[in-house]
Amino acid sequence: MGIALYTALYQWIIGGMMSIGNHIRSRFVFLTAWSPAECDENNNTSERQFYLRGCWSRLVARLRPSIVDLESDDDGLRPPRPAIPSRLANTPCTTLGIQGLLDQLNTTLGTSHTLHTPTLSSLLSDCLTNNYDFGTAYSRLRPVWYTTRDWSTTRDLEEQDRELRRRALAGNRIVNPWLPPRRVWDLYSNRVVPWWITDVDGKLRWPQPISHAWVDEKERADVWTPINGYKWPVPVPKESDLNLIRIEMLNLGLEYAWLDVLCLRQVGGPGEDMRAEEWKLDVPMIGAVYRATRVVLYLNGLGRPLTLKEGDLDSDRSWFRRAWTLQEVGWERVIAGDTLDGPLQAKPIDNAGNYQTEFLTTFHKHLQSVHNIPRQGVVAVLKSMQNRVSTNPVDKVAGLACFLGSKTIPAYYESQSLEEAWTALVNSMDMGLRGVLFAWFPEPGDAGTKWRPSWNQVMRVPLDGGFSTFGAHVNSEGDDNRCTVDCIEGGLVMDGGSQCGELIVRDGDGVDRGFKIMVTHKYPIPEGMYTLICPDSGNCLVVGRTLPRNRFEKVSVVKLTEEEGGRLWDLNITEKRRYILV
Repeated sequence: MGIALYTALYQWIIGGMMSIGNHIRSRFVFLTAWSPAECDENNNTSERQFYLRGCWSRLVARLRPSIVDLESDDDGLRPPRPAIPSRLANTPCTTLGIQGLLDQLNTTLGTSHTLHTPTLSSLLSDCLTNNYDFGTAYSRLRPVWYTTRDWSTTRDLEEQDRELRRRALAGNRIVNPWLPPRRVWDLYSNRVVPWWITDVDGKLRWPQPISHAWVDEKERADVWTPINGYKWPVPVPKESDLNLIRIEMLNLGLEYAWLDVLCLRQVGGPGEDMRAEEWKLDVPMIGAVYRATRVVLYLNGLGRPLTLKEGDLDSDRSWFRRAWTLQEVGWERVIAGDTLDGPLQAKPIDNAGNYQTEFLTTFHKHLQSVHNIPRQGVVAVLKSMQNRVSTNPVDKVAGLACFLGSKTIPAYYESQSLEEAWTALVNSMDMGLRGVLFAWFPEPGDAGTKWRPSWNQVMRVPLDGGFSTFGAHVNSEGDDNRCTVDCIEGGLVMDGGSQCGELIVRDGDGVDRGFKIMVTHKYPIPEGMYTLICPDSGNCLVVGRTLPRNRFEKVSVVKLTEEEGGRLWDLNITEKRRYILV
């Protein structure tokens, strides 16, 4: 629980800092990480040939290159570098032996530990017994190398982490929405490690996540790599190289990163039978990894240069159209893969934000719209999800969980039906968000429950954000959904045509009063007498029927102008009632 609270506090503080920072500096960092000039004669890039050029948008000053060269040998004059080359990471500890392993760790970290250091000999011996390579040993020992604590206590942290995850899942609900990721990518060692390793010395290191859209299956390859210990095949674009992506992240100054293909168990491999169980917990928590932090974006596929052509933005593989990337924008963004002639280098041709071509104008509008996603309400998020796609349809539902701010999150089931997943998500919402679905959505539900829309309706019906929803709270009590609201009994709704109509109610003196009403939807409301629920002091009315046993059946939603709403409210004819919504 301590780790979870620490994590939540950390993200809350970082989120506030990022929000302030977004007002005083540019919204994006552009990272150039590819150049044809840096390719060898076989069109390949090596670790040594990789380079970085970064700049802040709209600032004249440019940052100097920050180059990580992992192939050159240390000349003994420079301080030790924490990032090790791949060839060293891949060296088996059994080849080095205990003394050789210690010597290499001392050399890499600039220390002079001996085998007489308490518990150190045992830890080094474990590295040989477990057949670790140097990268794995380095990733596990580096966080505690400079500490004075009893190193043997590190063995307890794995069990604590296992217990944390066991307690986070209660049945089909995740009760700890701030759970840290199961694994992270240690860039210094180039190894995927358990998250608890990052907190061994008591200094929480939150990984910087990487966002990308998966390319089409025919354009990617499944790579077996020591980075994740050959635990599962890693799907990457055929022309991309995980080692070069690593160096790109090191050039950004990162120590730990989170990349789904490396840190989230993928299909295949010797642990395939563990995937479904891990995904119950890990997939819904993806959004938490990206929340309130800086995110690295690959807009053209993982590790690819940002070169777009006509039609790419409309493709189902576009980063801007994938369901998962909606939750991956973070509070600040770094765009990787920019090139000297890429779309990020284009300049507007006027003050209206237009560019030389319509395609470039559209691209930059998409880019600017990303900034607003973390601040969107539930209606805007649902509207955004309407236009996105996913390989597994249920992923569109799962991709919404991080926006709800709920105390619990539904577990992920790959084969779950859309309506089952949506119902589980609605049940996890707080009463305010449930009230939004009740008081704002124009139609009654068509999947058994009428007070809120079905998933099919949410994705099909044009969503309008014009209805205010303050004051509507729907609370779940057992199998019932209840709300206590102001209502007016016996309102006559009459059709006026052209999405307008008239509402007639009787005031306290028995005089009929008429009010103009309007709708922004096309769902018909038959003329008749209705119960009117007033969730926000009169401007928005939920039209429905009162049924026996204090039940309420929703029919539609209408809106009044501010003036008409004020007149209605001034009649003081509402009464407080508690309904069971059907």
